[in-house]
Amino acid sequence: MIKLFMTLVRGRAAEAAEAVADHNALPLLDQQIRDAAAALGRARRALALAMAQEAQEAPRLEEAAKRIADLEDRARQALAAGREDLATEAAEAIAGLEAEQAARRTAQGMFAAEAARLRRIVADADARLAELDRGRRLARAAHAVRGMHEDRLGTAPLHEATLAEAEATLARLRARQAEDAAAQEALDGLEAERRPASVAEKLAEAGFGRPVRPTAADVLARLRASAAGTAAPTR
Repeated sequence: MIKLFMTLVRGRAAEAAEAVADHNALPLLDQQIRDAAAALGRARRALALAMAQEAQEAPRLEEAAKRIADLEDRARQALAAGREDLATEAAEAIAGLEAEQAARRTAQGMFAAEAARLRRIVADADARLAELDRGRRLARAAHAVRGMHEDRLGTAPLHEATLAEAEATLARLRARQAEDAAAQEALDGLEAERRPASVAEKLAEAGFGRPVRPTAADVLARLRASAAGTAAPTR
């Protein structure tokens, strides 16, 4: 039972770790790329150091070869002059220089091999880092596009509006503008209908032509005429 419980705990922990990694995939990728870039920078510095050390060995070997050639020439002259002691001393010096020269050649070969190995590592890491950076940019672009369509994939954060909400707001705004335009058009029509009558009223009030609207006297005269017409047949 305890073993089963511990297995369940480990399973839950693994699920939680995967969920955290999935939720923070982009920040995690950013940091991993930064770490890889830092490691690449260290590799480049190591390569530069190996190349510098390899370059330093070449003039040292050349100088050692010159010294050996000079000592050999002097030793031959000493032997020709019968100075065995000086020739022996020169031979010992030449042997030491040749041993040092051999060691330098070995070191130079090691530096060259290490530099070649580091060049391959740096070139491979550089290519992989560039590919990671391209992938990161694509992932960020996909994440941004997915955020615009969050309403289709899930619930958007409370503080962010979705694309569908923006489209709905625009539709409401256009509908309101259409209503306002229709109302304004209708109002303009009413104003156009009222305008001639208003001008006629002004002219009538100024004494030009009969009144546009009936007056109380007009109404009374119409009523009297109507009453007289109704009463005439009863005589």
